[in-house]
Amino acid sequence: MQQPQMPNFDLDKTTKLKGFDGGDLFEQKILLRKVSKFLTGGSEDAILPIPVFVCKDSGKILLNTLPPELRAEYKDEGFEA
Repeated sequence: MQQPQMPNFDLDKTTKLKGFDGGDLFEQKILLRKVSKFLTGGSEDAILPIPVFVCKDSGKILLNTLPPELRAEYKDEGFEA
């Protein structure tokens, strides 16, 4: 079994992200998007899971974890760090 690679930098050189309410704990959640069968070329529509992080206290989406194309759509449900 292959070990995960460690980053090429010291973690003490990083900065803490603050949540919407000032906390620093986040939870991973999944957004689901429907993809038309005409786009996938399949016989039926598909479901695309998109992992995101949300502020544990407020439940607001950390918009930086969304693909750039979706950030405007979710701006009222999230915040940027």
